Amino acid sequence: MKELLEYIVKEMVDRPEAVQVRERVGQYAITLELSVDERDAGKVIGRGGRIAKSLRDVLGIAAARDRKRVHLDINS
Repeated sequence: MKELLEYIVKEMVDRPEAVQVRERVGQYAITLELSVDERDAGKVIGRGGRIAKSLRDVLGIAAARDRKRVHLDINS
């Protein structure tokens, strides 16, 4: 999960070296904390949160294979 999110976000932003992902795995859920440079936060969130929602959808589909839920927190 962590690698998938890192790959997608690093391709979107102007400063990929600032992308950091922390992963906490529980029995039924995975929590991912995404940190990006504050100048790239708009690119990751998108207008009205559309890109953030799409990221959550993709991660949710990937997590469903493992029968888990995923939560994405975006920090800038």
